[in-house]
Amino acid sequence: MRGLICGPKLAACGLVLSLWGVIMLSMLGIFFITHSAVLIEDVPFEEADIHQDNPQKIYELYDKVGYNCIIAAAIYVFFGSFSFCQMKLNKRKDYLVH
Repeated sequence: MRGLICGPKLAACGLVLSLWGVIMLSMLGIFFITHSAVLIEDVPFEEADIHQDNPQKIYELYDKVGYNCIIAAAIYVFFGSFSFCQMKLNKRKDYLVH
């Protein structure tokens, strides 16, 4: 079968992992963009940024990390759709064989 790269179990595993990655990274991206205080340890700031009166630099770093999470979630969508197509091709192969 043309275009078939992985088997049915690997395709199903890829789909499940991609779905979890999209959910997790989307939620993290939303929480970073809303400047959640719980995630301050994951923001790459310097010690001098904490002692400023204007928190704008830290908010920009929050947004940068949040957008990176959203981009990673989009990449997981791409790989999830690839895994879904592989599952469909495997089902078609099984249907044509039997």
